[in-house]
Amino acid sequence: MTNWHPEIPEGQGPLYIRLADRIADDIATGALATGAKLPPQRDLAFDLGVTVGTIGRAYAVIRRQGLVSGEVGRGTFVLGSAEAAQLQEFGKPDLGMDVQPAANGQRSAAEPPSWVREATAVPKDAAFAGTRISVPAPGAIRFDSTSAPEIGQAEIIGRLTSDITRDHPHEIASYTRDVPESWRRAGRKWLARGGWEPAEGSIVPATGAQAAIMAIMAATTAPGDQIAFEELTYSSISRGGALMGRRPVEVARDDEGPLPEDLARVCAQKHPKVLFVMPTMHNPTLGLMGEARRRDIVAIARQNNLWIIEDEVYGSLRQTSLPPLAALAPERTFHVGSLSKSVTAGVRGGWVSSPLSHAQRIYTAHKMLTGGISFLLSELSARLILSGAADTFRERILVEIAARHALVRQHLGSYELEAAPDAPFLWLKVPEPWLSGTFKAAAASANVLIDDEDEFKTGRSGKVYHRVRIGVTNPLTREETAEGLRIVRNIMEDSGACYDSFE
Repeated sequence: MTNWHPEIPEGQGPLYIRLADRIADDIATGALATGAKLPPQRDLAFDLGVTVGTIGRAYAVIRRQGLVSGEVGRGTFVLGSAEAAQLQEFGKPDLGMDVQPAANGQRSAAEPPSWVREATAVPKDAAFAGTRISVPAPGAIRFDSTSAPEIGQAEIIGRLTSDITRDHPHEIASYTRDVPESWRRAGRKWLARGGWEPAEGSIVPATGAQAAIMAIMAATTAPGDQIAFEELTYSSISRGGALMGRRPVEVARDDEGPLPEDLARVCAQKHPKVLFVMPTMHNPTLGLMGEARRRDIVAIARQNNLWIIEDEVYGSLRQTSLPPLAALAPERTFHVGSLSKSVTAGVRGGWVSSPLSHAQRIYTAHKMLTGGISFLLSELSARLILSGAADTFRERILVEIAARHALVRQHLGSYELEAAPDAPFLWLKVPEPWLSGTFKAAAASANVLIDDEDEFKTGRSGKVYHRVRIGVTNPLTREETAEGLRIVRNIMEDSGACYDSFE
């Protein structure tokens, strides 16, 4: 560890850029010697009176310049000129080259050093990784998540958790074998919408919406069965189904959701067993399915004996009088909701309103896939709802989303986009000559993480949207959100940068 302690230079421009410049100058002058370890980000943030994000972004800048290397679990170290040159030489791996060690056991001249190989290696299971950066750079602005923003939930959650540990010490120490009626009552209250309330006996608590949906797929289909998805969708569900041996099949869509004529065609040709839809707030397009379209989808489902999974995780943020699909076809619709977008994601509270014929099957499938629900988290989820705290949090979160939506209008309002004051994300069209993938790479190089359109495609598709999704609720503060939006706007305005490889 070095005793080095910088001061951020006065001047214009973001703090992290000025700090990065100071670090680079100190490396050039020898104030930071080769091999010196930079202070931990939290320590330096405290010493300088800035956020950890500012330090992380400054470190990311000098790392991209080849001046330092970050090693997980060890820290950030100043590189010598030879190491920096190796990083530049080997920073873009040649996936077609099979490097062999020299006969004497030493590394051959063409083989990069181990620290470069580890930094640039392609994960063995890359096919399962999606398009997101799994290990972001320190201090990255994460627009690739839409979890509920932090609006002070911890105090009430802490108090309720303390009450639960006092009231139920035995249940917390053991496995959960029974579902208290209060958990089902909370699920019925949370899922109710548009004048509809789930039927008695239909509620299955789950460890979040995704686990619930996986359980539905397992209970209603067998390996080899096909599941219908819109051509743009929350693709973690289609990928999860593929991991279970189910085959995704695409259905064309418009602004309201699946096109009835194409769904009918897919049913006639492919015979899927399940349709997955997000009718109230589609991810990523924000589309809203009208009542006539809902009735058309239900009619086709009945004609073809098709189960429906109605994902209303985002729908809990949107007030609408439209009847849910579960109200129109309760005998074949699994209505899924959770707390993750409108209350808190970390509690993992989720519920399914199931057709009565399948409620026990869903409960059993969920237990087999997940090991069972957590008493502490499920009881906490129920108390949040039944105490009224969940509704209070949702109201405050909608205020916060509206404030961040105003920042979107301020920084990106001149561009083509789909956005709404109740939506935690926007669907932005990138201007020519940008492609969504290169735009995402350019943003990542500026330490801003977004999702390109490929993240939401059910499968390989020739259809191009030239759009990216930007989630605005994950940054801790509005100031961080505004900074990220400014960076996105600057990239949009720099059309010449789209020809850079960002490698």
